[in-house]
Amino acid sequence: MFHAQILTLFPEFFDSPLSCSIPKRAIAAGIVQVETIQIRDFATDKHHSVDDAPYGGGPGMLMKPEPVVASIRAAREQHPDTHVVMLTPSGSRFTQAKALEFIEKPGVTLLCGRYEGFDERICNYVDEQISLGDYVLSGGEPAAICVLDALIRLLPGVLGSPESAVLDSFSEEGILDWPHYTRPENFEDKRVPAVLLSGNHAAIESWRRAQAKARSKNRR
Repeated sequence: MFHAQILTLFPEFFDSPLSCSIPKRAIAAGIVQVETIQIRDFATDKHHSVDDAPYGGGPGMLMKPEPVVASIRAAREQHPDTHVVMLTPSGSRFTQAKALEFIEKPGVTLLCGRYEGFDERICNYVDEQISLGDYVLSGGEPAAICVLDALIRLLPGVLGSPESAVLDSFSEEGILDWPHYTRPENFEDKRVPAVLLSGNHAAIESWRRAQAKARSKNRR
């Protein structure tokens, strides 16, 4: 079983996404176990503070090292081999290749930030820093859901057809997926490409690869 832990200030954020579709089926089948850990539980002052003003001034607040590091240690106590990933805009770009790398590990722990980010010293206690892209979210929770979904669908036994994950976009050297069509054959005078109706599997495969490469060149 693949273990996923999420360190967050908002555990309830994950209730709905994990209770439907592919994640729900994977959890019910015992293929993956997902646990949320409330960072605030590790605050030691009477107000359960998890943030404070930055040294040197500036807007916003930063997540304090004490409760965050304590939550990381608690996660490692439960699963010593877990791979701790900080979700931050300044991290390395998350890719399909990285998702494939992550599922080879016994499990991952996703650390979700809030406010203006983390005290820099927290970085010393994680294994890796990951970003979804060059934009800022309200917190690490939406990013964690994206990462978790990408991992879950790659786990053996999750998808109805294992080939679905193999043929996904980016599974081959960053190449995007080709265009897909289904019934009806003619929709508002827009027809399915004739090659897909030909029954010639070699021609279909050639068309798909050409389309994928052209789409990748135009869009990436």
